Amino acid sequence: MKRFILATILLVVVVAFCGGLIWFNFFRTKMIEQFFANMKAPVVTISAITVEPAQWTPGIEAVGTAAAAEGVDVAVQAGGIVEKILFKANDKVEQGQLLVQIDDAVERAGLVSANTAVAVSQDALSRAQALLQRNVSTVASLQEAQNNLDKAKGALTQLEATLDQKAIRAPFPGTIGIPKIDVGQYVQPATVVATLQNLDQMKVNFSVPEQELGSLKIGQPVRFGLREDDLNFSGKITGIDPKIDAASRLVSVQALLDNADETLRPGQFIRVRVDLPVEQGVIALPQTAVTISLYGAYVYAVQDAPAAAPASGDAAKSAEAAKPADAGKPAEPAKPDLVAKQLFVKLGRRSGDRIEIVDGVKPGMQIVTSGQNKLSSGSPVAVDNSVQPVPGADANAGASKS
Repeated sequence: MKRFILATILLVVVVAFCGGLIWFNFFRTKMIEQFFANMKAPVVTISAITVEPAQWTPGIEAVGTAAAAEGVDVAVQAGGIVEKILFKANDKVEQGQLLVQIDDAVERAGLVSANTAVAVSQDALSRAQALLQRNVSTVASLQEAQNNLDKAKGALTQLEATLDQKAIRAPFPGTIGIPKIDVGQYVQPATVVATLQNLDQMKVNFSVPEQELGSLKIGQPVRFGLREDDLNFSGKITGIDPKIDAASRLVSVQALLDNADETLRPGQFIRVRVDLPVEQGVIALPQTAVTISLYGAYVYAVQDAPAAAPASGDAAKSAEAAKPADAGKPAEPAKPDLVAKQLFVKLGRRSGDRIEIVDGVKPGMQIVTSGQNKLSSGSPVAVDNSVQPVPGADANAGASKS
């Protein structure tokens, strides 16, 4: 009997414990659900701009290589021993200025003999002419004297040309580079003496896609710069290659610009922008406002939050009890709550920090420009434009034509 009573009591305890455990788990789940149901999502601070149609300057952007309008590597034409080097690195030289003198002692010694030969031949020709006039000589003798004079003059001219070749002069005015030879060195023909570059004007060679060929013309203005955001040089297109590269589908273009301060140097990498006619009423956003994913490009628009549903009886009572003592005073009208809404957009042309929006955004919308990494569609937001992610995010900018 005692065993039966003990077993019954033990069974009741076990059943009560299990029932209590089940009730506790149910109660805990219910309270957690209620807690998260009543908990508001945190407000994300973002910056935003109001979409407005703007002036848009389309253009063709490229990268090019600078070259001097006149630039050569000055080389030796006739071999010999270097006698004099008459320039220093970075000297400004004039056209025809003597740069290097190759030893020409042998040629100068032969110059005396060549001049004498010309004089002797000239005298022989004069005598032959006088004799022919007196019918003492023949026409054949006169022709032979003329041929001897021509040969002597040819030898003299050749010798003078060799002397000129051994005096290396500047073919045009410019800046001479570092000497690549030394005094006393024996140099062969075609040995480079130094580079000579006229830096007053620069040629810029660049390539554009074949689709842009119809937008280019001779004399069209072009802007250049060493940085994409600082195109402070201006010039004009001077040449467009009539042939398109079949491998790259690019066309070569050349432009000319002034370089009075010699900021640009031959061989330098340079940014190029060919401005096209201005367009009005184009919608463009900072590129920081656009997110590109596998599903497409999208932005976040700032909108008023939807109206909240009326509170239930118990919730209303709790809210009434939680009112502060001065709740009876008239309150200032509350600002509307804001949320972010995801909008998929169609992108157009780009330039710098701007990107054209072809579809998906309308004028007057507020678009998020920073803080998107913390957002999802419907997230509550607060707008703070005290710090902009991109300098001049609301400035007009051009775009690469595509």
